[in-house]
Amino acid sequence: MNVRNFLSILFLILVVSGFGQKGTIRGTIYDKASGEPVIFTNILVKELGTGASTDVNGLYQIGPIDAGTYTLVVSNVEYETYEATVKLEKGKIHIENIYLVQGQQLKVLDVNGTKKDNQNNVNPSTIKATKKEISAVVSTGGEPDLATYFQTVPGVVTTGDQGGQMYIRGGSPVQNKVLLDGMVIYNPFHSIGFFSVFDTELIKNADIYTGGFGSEYGGRISSVMDVSTIDGNKKKMGGKISVNPFGAKLTLEGPLKKLNEDDLNSGTISYVLSAKTSYLEQSSKLFYSYVDTAGLPFNYTDVFGKVTFSNPNGSKFNVFGYNFRDQVKWQALSNLNWNSYGVGSNFVLLPTGSPVQIGGKLGYSSYQIAMSEKDALTGESDTTRTSGVNNFNLGFDFKYFIREDVIKYGIEVSGFSTNFSYVNSVGRTITQNANTTEIGAYIDYKINRGLLVINPGFRAQYYASLGNFSPEPRLGLKYNVNENFRIKAAGGVYSQNLIAANSDRDVVNLFYGFIAGPDNLQDVIITPNGEKDRKHSLQKATHAIVGVEQDLGKHVSINVEGYYKWFNQLTNINRNKVYNDDADNLDKPDVLKKDFIIETGTAKGVDMVLKYSTDRLYVWFVYSLGKVDRWNGVDTTYAPIFDRRHNINFVTTYFLDKDKKWELDMRWNFGSGLPFTQTSGYYHNIDFTSGIGTDVTTSNTDNLGLVYSDLNGGRLPTYHRFDISIKRTIEINENSKMEFNASVTNAYSRKNIFYVDRVTAEKVYQLPILPSIGFNWKF
Repeated sequence: MNVRNFLSILFLILVVSGFGQKGTIRGTIYDKASGEPVIFTNILVKELGTGASTDVNGLYQIGPIDAGTYTLVVSNVEYETYEATVKLEKGKIHIENIYLVQGQQLKVLDVNGTKKDNQNNVNPSTIKATKKEISAVVSTGGEPDLATYFQTVPGVVTTGDQGGQMYIRGGSPVQNKVLLDGMVIYNPFHSIGFFSVFDTELIKNADIYTGGFGSEYGGRISSVMDVSTIDGNKKKMGGKISVNPFGAKLTLEGPLKKLNEDDLNSGTISYVLSAKTSYLEQSSKLFYSYVDTAGLPFNYTDVFGKVTFSNPNGSKFNVFGYNFRDQVKWQALSNLNWNSYGVGSNFVLLPTGSPVQIGGKLGYSSYQIAMSEKDALTGESDTTRTSGVNNFNLGFDFKYFIREDVIKYGIEVSGFSTNFSYVNSVGRTITQNANTTEIGAYIDYKINRGLLVINPGFRAQYYASLGNFSPEPRLGLKYNVNENFRIKAAGGVYSQNLIAANSDRDVVNLFYGFIAGPDNLQDVIITPNGEKDRKHSLQKATHAIVGVEQDLGKHVSINVEGYYKWFNQLTNINRNKVYNDDADNLDKPDVLKKDFIIETGTAKGVDMVLKYSTDRLYVWFVYSLGKVDRWNGVDTTYAPIFDRRHNINFVTTYFLDKDKKWELDMRWNFGSGLPFTQTSGYYHNIDFTSGIGTDVTTSNTDNLGLVYSDLNGGRLPTYHRFDISIKRTIEINENSKMEFNASVTNAYSRKNIFYVDRVTAEKVYQLPILPSIGFNWKF
């Protein structure tokens, strides 16, 4: 039986089983003022003592349950408690849409607000970030951004704020999947590491899975970041304008077809539009000339738009598109720029007579990057590297509820074409062009049995271009020891067929391209324990996670997790290649002639998160202890450049007055030194122009050769930085307010080393103190 037939039969069984002597209550919870869905809200059925929570679309579903009259109690820390009486008939689906009225506005997270979700779901290595949490982290320029929040997530390591990348629990950026409304985003962060491509005002929710994620996600072996955007105000037009020394932004939202106050069951059409740009290269010459008189060479422009068609029964259809651009002129580079664009749609369909929820997505995206370097002799620029990836994805998901149990299954088809071109130091052009298709099918079953939550899953992933099939079991477990203490565990097998067009060993990765995983790999893999035959061409990893959650009263929660990731097979650029892979070198070892080499490795550690929240104070403390190692596929175990042993983030938000007009935000980050390869010495290159008769005492050239020490055997100094901001909010009227903010990044101007130039021994530092003031107006 093939996968499609299996899913079809399973779907029919589930649909038929929904029509019995029981009924189902479902609906959508909205903000009455804007018509925007309210996510992660608890609904309790008084008579049963159980209930449900809304998902990222504001949908909830309870049942099948016995027919009868029930009282629904809806609670959310930002809204007035709501009660509704529902009469449920046998074999029927009762639609109960609920519109909540805002109560006291809480600008920080109430720990109790996520307690129900933590009790009913495993949530391994999961961070759920909304605009509220993102805004609590100090941001450069005063405008909240997912990039700065992401750096405070447990297990995340960043290598710098000038072109540095982010690494998650031992996984490199190419091993981290980023989704925007279901569409794959290949580069979510700009070259200056303070800013992402996402507009915080439009973020409804960002689920960040740093390991052990469920069978719904495939195609990556380390982590997933799934970003969902809002639908837009369904009643009136609104927006935000912001300006600061780093850039400017305009956000608009509103109805194309308004929500009818007299008929809440009518359909709506709404939109959101965002445009933001950086003019730092120009403004820094005026404000930050002490950093570089030529200005800070970073510019970007991001545009995103979305239209949502909503049906009163909860079904909806979204169409969206984006264009993200980035450009940097940095030191020896004459120019680096990338351009990413895409268009897509997704939908949620709630059939009137069936308890099944159906979701779908369709998208096309493109990412192109090019880097020009200056010629050492002429000083002229020449494009030496280009890379591109074009991707499409199509998927369908089905969700079925059995009381507190949830079955979810689906299928996804994706394909991408990659192109890569590189001119090496001797003028030789190296190119690779590839096309590949991936087909994935999954099933996920969440079982709630009293104090125990069991979440088994299975994903079947097929890589057509390689002819490789990857069976991937997943499992999550949680035991509620009592109301406030929980034990959890998770694990799974993961695979991918995409590699970066650079090496994990490179310290500075300004150029970040992609290529499809090659199948022309060595037949025999060399491991620390000996040789073994290669069975597939994929990159694969296995995750294991164990943790505990503790709620300490109403305001405090602690989450501690230990993790271990086995990177069973990784593909990396072969630095040991000395022979061409042709008929003349058939007798040479594969590890000396293949373009790529198979490596292995591990990542292990412990992450601890402490949250404290009251009406006016929010504290987020994160400590990560980690160790990452790689086997180079030949003879050496080394630490990759993102192996940071200790990482601390301390974030606080405090409202200085009871009316919450003055807000103080602070962040302190500490990180132990990152690995780097030391220089042991120098030597003069000898030009043997006269052959064997060359006089080595007189033929030394002016070119120096480098003698390297052990790969990444040294450590840079520790990194630490303190950021602070203060905000003043002025309410103009019910629908309009202004905010003035002042912030300082790297307040005590710590000289954090980025890298050291090997030839000149010049130290290149991260950015120094950067003060800024900003203004935004919400209307």
